[in-house]
Amino acid sequence: MTLPVIDLSLAASDASGVADQIDRAARDDGFFLVVGHGVPRSLRTDLDAAARAFFALDEATKAEVAMPLAGRAWRGWFPLGAELTSGQPDHKEGLYFGVDHPGDHPRVVAGDALHGMNRYPAQVPALAALVPRYVEAVVEVAQQVLSLMALALGVGEAWFREGITADPTVLFRIFRYPSLTSREPTSREAAWSVGEHTDYGLLTVLGGDGHGGLQVHRRGGWVDVEPHPEAFVCNLGDMLERLTGGTYRSTPHRVRYHDHQHDHAAGDAGDPGGPGADRLSFPLFLDPGWDRTVPALPLGGAALRGRERWDAEEPLAWTGRYGEYLTAKVARVFPELFAATAPTALSSSYADGSTRSTSTSTSSCVVAPDDITTPRSGITSE
Repeated sequence: MTLPVIDLSLAASDASGVADQIDRAARDDGFFLVVGHGVPRSLRTDLDAAARAFFALDEATKAEVAMPLAGRAWRGWFPLGAELTSGQPDHKEGLYFGVDHPGDHPRVVAGDALHGMNRYPAQVPALAALVPRYVEAVVEVAQQVLSLMALALGVGEAWFREGITADPTVLFRIFRYPSLTSREPTSREAAWSVGEHTDYGLLTVLGGDGHGGLQVHRRGGWVDVEPHPEAFVCNLGDMLERLTGGTYRSTPHRVRYHDHQHDHAAGDAGDPGGPGADRLSFPLFLDPGWDRTVPALPLGGAALRGRERWDAEEPLAWTGRYGEYLTAKVARVFPELFAATAPTALSSSYADGSTRSTSTSTSSCVVAPDDITTPRSGITSE
């Protein structure tokens, strides 16, 4: 499958034309590629090299920045197989980052989840310099894409940037995917590098290393996405589907990376080498502000209905603050971490007046490095 390729640099002279291209892709599949994004190639290759240097460290060293040590900030490293998607272990390890929030930040003081400082390994100091630069650059790409979507939707280019993404929730991940040993799923290993899922928020901007493995569910079934050497993959999340009443699609996707596919695009960012090389991905999630609600825009037309969702949820029916929605999701997919850190029960509200609660422990604990256990999850990742 070749996704639509949209050149963002053309928006300077033809914003409406580029907006129309994004609009068509958002309505059809919810996935597209962007080039002309302005993110320096050197930044991408340097980050790829630093990430590979980190993942090459032994597990005891990587555990010095393990996620449980960050508490409710939900930052740091998790080991291979420690996340679950749709109840099954993913065949990946990763690093979780976000926007830094110092200790006196109001949401840190309040104990809100997902707020705090990033954890960087002392052994790879380049990550501490590169990650903030990369996040800043890619957030700007995401904001530009949303501005063009807003133009296409008829609400004005500034609708997102001056509204629900004026102070966005920003999540950034770096994932390492070792090759699965067989082309087809077997009972002897993880069936998927990442199982089927949709993303929770507004827009995901995914950087890669040129390896294939990403699969998207179109109306005709699952298809492989062909990697592009210079592009970012953009896909829409549940909140954008809710915002547009189903006009824009939050499309299910998954990853199965088997190195014999050898889907390596020559000359791509961060040349990972030949057969047997790990696949790295760099997803950034630009989501609504923590305290923002996500309205349903009066766009008209009937909502699109596809096959039953992987998680049986109904984003179109949800109401409330985005931070509550995201925290409830995280509580369900990181139960051990939240049992140790979350003081209250969480719930999501739906349009019919119902709530779906997730109870969390009122206990707290101090985790010593030798006692680290990393929780499993099914949160978004490519």
